[in-house]
Amino acid sequence: MPEDLAYGSVITLKNHRAAGGLLHSHWHLYPEGVGARQQQVTAYTHKDDNNKWLVKKFDRDPSEHDDITYVHHGDVVRLEHLATQRNLHSHMESAPITKRHQQVSCYGINGTGDLNDIWRVDILGGKFGDRVKTVRTRLRLIHHTTGCALYSHSKQLPKWGWEQMEVTCNPRKRDSKNIWNVEDHYNAKLPNISFELFAPSFLESVLESHIVMAQSNSGLKPKEGEITSRPWQWPINYRGQRFSGVNETEERVYLLGNPVLWWGNLCCLGLFLFCFAIWSIRLQRGCCTGVDTDHDNNAMISCAWLFLGWCLHYLPFFCMGRVLYFHHYFPAMLFNSMLSGILIDHIVTSVHNKLELNFHFNGKICTHAVICSVMVYSFHLFSPLSYGMNGPYAGKANSRLTHLKWLDSWEI
Repeated sequence: MPEDLAYGSVITLKNHRAAGGLLHSHWHLYPEGVGARQQQVTAYTHKDDNNKWLVKKFDRDPSEHDDITYVHHGDVVRLEHLATQRNLHSHMESAPITKRHQQVSCYGINGTGDLNDIWRVDILGGKFGDRVKTVRTRLRLIHHTTGCALYSHSKQLPKWGWEQMEVTCNPRKRDSKNIWNVEDHYNAKLPNISFELFAPSFLESVLESHIVMAQSNSGLKPKEGEITSRPWQWPINYRGQRFSGVNETEERVYLLGNPVLWWGNLCCLGLFLFCFAIWSIRLQRGCCTGVDTDHDNNAMISCAWLFLGWCLHYLPFFCMGRVLYFHHYFPAMLFNSMLSGILIDHIVTSVHNKLELNFHFNGKICTHAVICSVMVYSFHLFSPLSYGMNGPYAGKANSRLTHLKWLDSWEI
């Protein structure tokens, strides 16, 4: 790629923030009632021919016979969308989402538009004579007529904008999201330099890749007709998730937590908080001494770490705006299950020691065997949900699944 930007170059512009999109346009117009009905301009995070723009002088189109003229700080330019031959444009109409900003569109025919197509190149920290360099130069594009700055952020347009990111013209010129850089640069008249000069450092690459993943993840939305759930529903097993099959004649698979295990874990979670509160009070009063106390300390500290793991894997979902599913609770469920195992073993052992039971059989092993038997039977009872079921739904009188519908919210 050439290093210095010149008139007649074809470029892509990337919003300089982490996970910023590439300046993009396509043939589709803004819908009726959304500003002027002109060609949409968005920010798109993938490589695409619709991201390419031709850099032109403000008063004329480039020619093959023109001498090489570089773009400098303070120059006034027009950007023509290569695929549609319309110029980047702004006017006093409100932007689609950010109403305090101006709408940005593409306007004109065959590269000919009006005065609202003109933008000033403002290099950050630049001075007269500084050239715009590929990748490394951070710049703002200031609208010549209204004085606002080209802006983009992570807010997505509705379906009419293909859920791409909004691009506006921001009256606050100092906003950090007004900053852009030349990402790709094509010009047959200019010499190319090594790509290694443009390569980011390892830490910069890692940071940006993680931010991009987080942004993509947070922007996920449910498909039409898809069953989703909210975090408060997961611990109480309020609703499952349909994997396959809808009609009664089809084999249906329904993801649902084993209710005995799910609700048993929830009870153990509450019981742990009660036991932990009592243990903490006794510890503060200096009542914790002896062998039994050491056993209590080990159990409570182990359960406390597992409770912390449960919180870290569950509570952040309440802050997420993305689409959520029942299976997102599974990592937290593992911590809850381990906490339940330690707590039950601690309680059974403590009761066995307190009562000094001396039967001819081991009461502790017997208690655990009963709990395991109940768990195995409950898994067997609800196995049709995992291995496939057909016939009438459980809510109907002639269904073979009526005995499995413990909650009305279960769609089995």
